Amino acid sequence: MSIQDIIEGKKKWRAHVARVKALPQDYQIVYKEIQKYLFKVGPVELTDGTGLLSGIIDLFEEGAALGKGVLEVKPGLVYDNQRRIQRHPNYCHRFTSFPPN
Repeated sequence: MSIQDIIEGKKKWRAHVARVKALPQDYQIVYKEIQKYLFKVGPVELTDGTGLLSGIIDLFEEGAALGKGVLEVKPGLVYDNQRRIQRHPNYCHRFTSFPPN
């Protein structure tokens, strides 16, 4: 990974954070909780998880634009993301003998 790659990654992350800050407050709270969970049990590499997080922001932006409450956006959001997380190798898989599902 070169310095240029690191700089590009930081730019992408800052743009990502700006999208989160543009969401309504209730959406931000739920997003941050999902992000904390993903960072604990999610993919080992940060770049593997940004696709999941961007997808969540896409759903939240769409819901906010339609005037929906955060809990109305997609009731199965946590379950869907849990299935996605299980497909990626993570720290749990790294320290156990069980392969990812």
